[in-house]
Formats: sequence, C-alpha cells, structure tokens
Amino acid sequence: MELKLPVYLDNNATTPMDPRVLEAMLPYFVEKFGNAASRNHSFGWVAEEAVDYAREQVARLINADPKEIIFTSGATEADNLAIKGVYEMYSSKGNHIITATTEHKAVLDTCKHIEKMGGQVTYLNVKEDGLIDLEELEKAITDKTILIAIMYGNNETGVIMPIREISKIARKHGVLFFTDGTQAVGKIPVDVNADGIDLMAFSGHKMYGPKGVGALYVRRKNPRVKVTSQMDGGGHERGMRSGTLNVPGIVGLGKACELCLHEMESEAARLSKMRDRLEKSLMELEETYVNGSREHRLPHVSNISFKYVEGEGLMMGFNKNIALSSGSACTSASLEPSYVLKALGLGDDLAHSSLRFGLGRFTTDEQIDFTIDAIKTTVIKLREMSPLWEMFKEGVDINAIEWAHH
Repeated sequence: MELKLPVYLDNNATTPMDPRVLEAMLPYFVEKFGNAASRNHSFGWVAEEAVDYAREQVARLINADPKEIIFTSGATEADNLAIKGVYEMYSSKGNHIITATTEHKAVLDTCKHIEKMGGQVTYLNVKEDGLIDLEELEKAITDKTILIAIMYGNNETGVIMPIREISKIARKHGVLFFTDGTQAVGKIPVDVNADGIDLMAFSGHKMYGPKGVGALYVRRKNPRVKVTSQMDGGGHERGMRSGTLNVPGIVGLGKACELCLHEMESEAARLSKMRDRLEKSLMELEETYVNGSREHRLPHVSNISFKYVEGEGLMMGFNKNIALSSGSACTSASLEPSYVLKALGLGDDLAHSSLRFGLGRFTTDEQIDFTIDAIKTTVIKLREMSPLWEMFKEGVDINAIEWAHH
C-alpha cells in the first residue's frame, strides 16, 4: 500500500466516519425526512422505525435493552444528564458524588456545577499507573453518597479502570454507578450487565459515526434508575431528553455500533499489535516513558513522554505530516500541561513532553513506519539543540539546579 499523508493519529479526539455509516444515513436527510414523533402519517412512521432499529443496534453493542438507550447530542450532554439528573432525582437520599481527578472535563465541570448547587463531591486521586485505589473509593462512601462517576477508559492515557470491582463496591453500598464509556464502547467489550453499570455515556464520533449524536444508557431494572430531564419540552425519550430526534445522526450511530460489534475483536488485535510496534520502537530512544498502566489500557492508545523535548515543539517538527495531540483536544488551547498526566504524578517537564497516539480503523502499517521514523528523527534533532539534554548527557543533576528567577 502507498503511504497516505498526513497521518491521522488523533482518533481519541475524533474518528473519521466510516463510509458504510454515511451510506446508511443518506436516505434520512432528503427522502425519509420525517419527524420520529409525528405519529399520524407514514413519514413519521418511517423515521420512528429507523430510530427503533438504531436503538436496537446501540443496545446490542453494550448488552442493554433498547428501552434503556436515551439518545443525546453526544457524550458531553449524556455526562451532564446522568450526573445532574441523578443528583436531582435522588436528592432525598443524599447529595454526595464520588469521582476521580483524571475524568474528562465534561464530568469534572459538571461536578463543579453540582458543588455550586450545594452538593458534595469527592475527587479521588489516582495511583502512578492511572488507576484509582479501590480501598480509598470504599472509604469515601458515606450514607449521603448517591453516585460514583468513574470513566471506563481514559481519553489521554487509554488506562482502563477496574469497572467490575468499582460496581461491586457501589452495589454493596446501594450507590448508583455511572461511567463515561466514550473511549471504550466499540473498542473493547463493554457489557452493562456483566460490568454492573447503572448509567453510561458514549458518543458516535469516537467510533466512526457522525458528530453531534451520542447516548446515555439508563438501567431499567435491579435497580430501576431514573434521571430528571435537563431539557424540557414534549417528553421525548421517555421524558428524560426532549427535542426532535436527530434521525440521520441516530441512524449513523446505530450503524457505527453494529460495525463495531462485528469488527471490534479483529480491530483490537490489529491495532494493539501496531501500537506495540510503535511503542517498542520509540522506547529505543533514551529517557522515553510510557504514561499510565500498560497492562490495563485500551488497545489503540499510547501516551509517551520524551524527556527534554517540548511536546508542542515536537509536533511542529513533523511538518504537519502527523496529526497527534499532547494532552486532550478539549484543553489543548491552553499551554497548561495535561491535568491527567499531572494526576499520575508527572512533573511539568514530562507532562509537557508527552504525545498521545490514538490509532484507528483506517491507520496503516505504512503510516506507523513513517511515524516511527519522523518522531525518532525529530526527538534526536530537538535534543541536540537542547542545553538541558547536553547537561543531562554530562551527568548534571537537572533537578538540583537553582534557576535564577527574574
């Protein structure tokens, strides 16, 4: 195969849409344009039928009942609906939520909002490998705790949380368990029943579906979970999320889920092999570190720090030929080092020198070869220009240097 440039390795930020998904969506823009809530004519019935079918496709991927799927505009809205919705619905039981410092901003900022409303939030720290401490989690539970919100797989490091252990602790204490499954659903087997999940958010555009559509899974029995709607008007989606349904988007999400169900296993095997090859090769450079657990992580993700090199400078060095991110798309506008990596205990220097590799369905071996070569060359070149690297090579203890402050 010939090499396709630029190389796209930012699949954690968004994925390209699979052409098969687009094909499924196209009829619902022009010919089959009905409103799924129009119950008195065939245009509405055709749309409703398409939505019902998509609901089944989505449910099947996570082993849920179709009635447990609430369509949203994406995972951010689903995160908000789950956390705020539970907080309001269960306010008579308590007002305490437990989450982790490495969650996505959509969860952290929603929790901040709840604190402003008078709720109590505990932010668990993570260990060096990016996992939470289960004992600490259990100790944090009080009789006022109503929700544990811990993501399935991390968007920056790919670290997979011990979901089944977390849900066991939640069940034991009669606390609901919500997980942001955005990076995991469609990439690894996620089963809401085997995993003991009560609510879960995920998004179309992280699994080769369209942007602007996602879902919230809400358990219907053992326990029956309810959330108060955050969007009022008309009572769509079992009263939990009003608004005319985005039929083409929902059809696309359904098709994307179906494709993931059938292709996930072979794709995970192909990508983890590719990812390991990339990692092994880049780790041949000295002072290079993989961030987060290597045992418990998503098959397509690698987060690597190249000490004595700036991540931003590194990315400029590839000459726009490789699309990568350092940190996450949501916070890359600021030059702050990644809060996720800082939570793992990395110093600013290592946090600043990290790159996140997110491989995907359309990544080729040729592109990985090109990437290995470009990154090695650039790291070596930038280090040769760095006075810090020179000092390190001469055996100076960089951490002991007293920098002059002006």
